[in-house]
Amino acid sequence: MTAISTSSGPLAGIKVLELGTLIAGPFCSRMLAEFGAEVIKIESPDGGDPIRQWRVLKDGTSLWWSVQARNKKSLTLNLKDPRGQKIAQQLALDADIIIENYRPGVLEKWSLGYAQLKAINPATIMVRLSGFGQTGPMKDQPGFGAIGESMGGLRYVSGFPDRPPLRVGISIGDSLAAMHGVMGAMMALRHRDVTGGRWNGQSGAGLVAGQGQMVDVALYEAVFNMMESLVPEYDHAGVVRERTGGALPGIVPSNTYTTGDGENVVIAGNGDAIFKRLMLAMGRDDLASDPQLARNDGRVPRTAEIDEAIQAWCATQTIDSALSILQKADVPAGKIYSVRDMMSDPQFLARGMFEQHSFADGTPVKMPAITPKLSATPGKTNWLGPKLGEHTEEVLRTLGYEEAAIADLRRDGVV
Repeated sequence: MTAISTSSGPLAGIKVLELGTLIAGPFCSRMLAEFGAEVIKIESPDGGDPIRQWRVLKDGTSLWWSVQARNKKSLTLNLKDPRGQKIAQQLALDADIIIENYRPGVLEKWSLGYAQLKAINPATIMVRLSGFGQTGPMKDQPGFGAIGESMGGLRYVSGFPDRPPLRVGISIGDSLAAMHGVMGAMMALRHRDVTGGRWNGQSGAGLVAGQGQMVDVALYEAVFNMMESLVPEYDHAGVVRERTGGALPGIVPSNTYTTGDGENVVIAGNGDAIFKRLMLAMGRDDLASDPQLARNDGRVPRTAEIDEAIQAWCATQTIDSALSILQKADVPAGKIYSVRDMMSDPQFLARGMFEQHSFADGTPVKMPAITPKLSATPGKTNWLGPKLGEHTEEVLRTLGYEEAAIADLRRDGVV
């Protein structure tokens, strides 16, 4: 069993129970664990979280798991068994925050629903992440991140106008929901603390528990929250935002261009003064001095002309020469990075964006460093994703289970 060091960080002392699998719920609790919260992750004894076998594996376990479950304790528990439900309820009532991403109604069947726990512990904070939220006609439907991205509007505006919508290359819908879950948890924790504080399992004079609450995060709503001016543009002006490829419509120029050596560069010359500097750097004094192009509203009708001029110039440059010229002209521009570019980039390295760790067999591996960066209480990776059930005995002992009782639970497949 991994030796667990004393937690540190801004969330030290906060207890989190994770009831969920795959991405949204586990990413939410991962961020809390990175900043010091004690996270106990409940997994099925039959294989655990499916993400353990997703994408690229090492010795049968996903490399993704190493990051997604870092700093968490793994407790195996059969939640379909009443004894497993009792253990989970004990942990839930003692937790500051419960994070779950089952379909609405599943936890209620196991006596772990928000209303059931709140009736015992009024300070219960439960973050519930689901496809469509805890209410509404679609609440019982399965909803993965891809559906949330589609319904929330992101997929509709992603890609080129003459082609079908594209998927962003990561599970962005789940991750956005997770981040909304973290924000909601922190707000709920603040409210609990200013209304009385943590519940201590007792009642009586002078013992007032703070007010807990449910944080209801729907994947499609987390995506929808990112959709900028989509709604007022349609409601007021009847404008439906469409796919525009690499361009930023109505803000000119801002697009992706190809250099002579086949690299892609994003150039954002859409500020009025920046546009002029860009044109001068390209040797297009005619466009730099054109009074119609001095302001964005004059450039928008001539978007195609401007983009063609920038592309023609980029085609005469290598990626390095283009970036050098644009940097000297103080024009925002950047190469589109692959992970290979990131891991050798001076900015990434200067900011310490990679952490060096080792697997149990001593094999070294780099992991992404923790974000955001706090000056006084930064996050920390204490250990990589644990083995299935690695902390089961440790957690059960904190609940008062003796060795014989734990053995019985193992024999019966409860843990």
